[in-house]
Amino acid sequence: MEGSEAASLLGERGLGRLAQFKTYRRRWFLLAVVSLLNCSNAMLWLTFAPVADKAAAYFHISLEMVNWLSIVYLLISIPFGLVATWVLDSVGLRSTVILSAWLNMMGSVIRIFSVLKFLGLDSQSYWFLFTGQCLCALAQPLIIFSPTKLAALWFPDHQRATANMIASMYKIYSAGQTNMLGMLNAAGLPMQKPHLPCEVPGSWETGGEAPANPLGILIANVLSPALVSEGKHIPLMLGVYAIPAVTACAVATVGIHEKVPPTPPSASATNSSSQPFLMGLKMLLRNKPYIILTVCFGGGIGIFTCFSALLEQILCEKGYSNEFAGLNGALFTVCGLLGAFLLGLYVDRTRKFIESTKICFCLSALASIMFAVTSRFRHRAITLAITSSLFGFFGFAIYPIAMELAVECSYPVGEGTSTGLIFVASQIEGVILMILLQALTVHVSEDPSSTCAIDQDGALDWTTPVLVLAGLCSAMACFYVIFFHTDYKRLHAETKSGDLVKA
Repeated sequence: MEGSEAASLLGERGLGRLAQFKTYRRRWFLLAVVSLLNCSNAMLWLTFAPVADKAAAYFHISLEMVNWLSIVYLLISIPFGLVATWVLDSVGLRSTVILSAWLNMMGSVIRIFSVLKFLGLDSQSYWFLFTGQCLCALAQPLIIFSPTKLAALWFPDHQRATANMIASMYKIYSAGQTNMLGMLNAAGLPMQKPHLPCEVPGSWETGGEAPANPLGILIANVLSPALVSEGKHIPLMLGVYAIPAVTACAVATVGIHEKVPPTPPSASATNSSSQPFLMGLKMLLRNKPYIILTVCFGGGIGIFTCFSALLEQILCEKGYSNEFAGLNGALFTVCGLLGAFLLGLYVDRTRKFIESTKICFCLSALASIMFAVTSRFRHRAITLAITSSLFGFFGFAIYPIAMELAVECSYPVGEGTSTGLIFVASQIEGVILMILLQALTVHVSEDPSSTCAIDQDGALDWTTPVLVLAGLCSAMACFYVIFFHTDYKRLHAETKSGDLVKA
């Protein structure tokens, strides 16, 4: 039974044996290292997205092969995600962060080998580039799963949500959106490219990337075009992008000395070290609230993936420019960061995890309905901008809180396992949703006001997919509100520990 297994785990680790707790200033250093790793990994992931055409010309390869430099992240992250959860909960945070930093750094350095002319690689240069991307992709799950573990081990209970928010927002939502679109494009599924006078950052050849990993993606979309005005500048770009990766690796290797703090910051932190992975996995699969959270929140990430990745195509059909779509994406991201920051502070003070996520999920669903309706009309720029802002504000805010809630409802299962399974589920659900929405598009005759490029089969109408997207978001919100109920197991365990100490 789940209860007896949980009691066994708690008994083994002796919750409540410590008479006092302590925080250390170096927790902020660890948070900075994990944040830098997240940012660097996102930059390496999307290095070639804004300059795909120049990269293809420089390496004498097709755009599809450039797409595979992003697709490999998705292909590796799903199976390796389960391995990463085991590594984080069994080996520990220090080893996980250092391992991910070295994988990230080696990947960035190996990419540079592909442009060193004196090596005489010629036709093999692309495969060095691809190998480097694979190493960076291996680092991604390890990096993504670390913030929740870091918050649990090093931060007191009133700072956990904020710490998780700071580190997670470097790699939030749509962790596979560029990969998915590139994969669908390479597979030959019907996709529609916005008509642009010239290619811009995040254009279709890159796989339809949209701003969803806020800082890393914004830097990549700004820095890559700035560095690569011509194909000959590709080596310079690879060198510049290796700097954060090398820096993060050096800082992590030299600066992180301890697996856990000498004195834990909270009672639950005494139980955040290694534990039997298979036992924890079995407990999660028997945990009804956790399953509901995984399905609903994973689906929510998939919905945000589709919204971010398809935004340009949805809007261009009604005559909105690519610049306006980019503005909506920026508002979506910036307002989301603001929402996550404010909600993280609020939850740290009130502990209202369930109420906050339910309210934000419902408001996100309302925003998705507003967008689905408004986007079907022309000349509604202001309304669309407001709707995108609200969608991002309430939707992004859920992410760090839901990750903390996953730990609360699954305690004493390790943080890496509980958050890692949600990530894997979100990747799978995102792929399914993307394929479904693409299948629901309808070819229509050419519209003079459309800014989309028209292929040989005509333009694509997105009315049905957008309505389905809003319907799924609303259904998941309702299901989550009605059926998700759980105790705050970690907080209750800490309370009991405090009572034992007082006694």
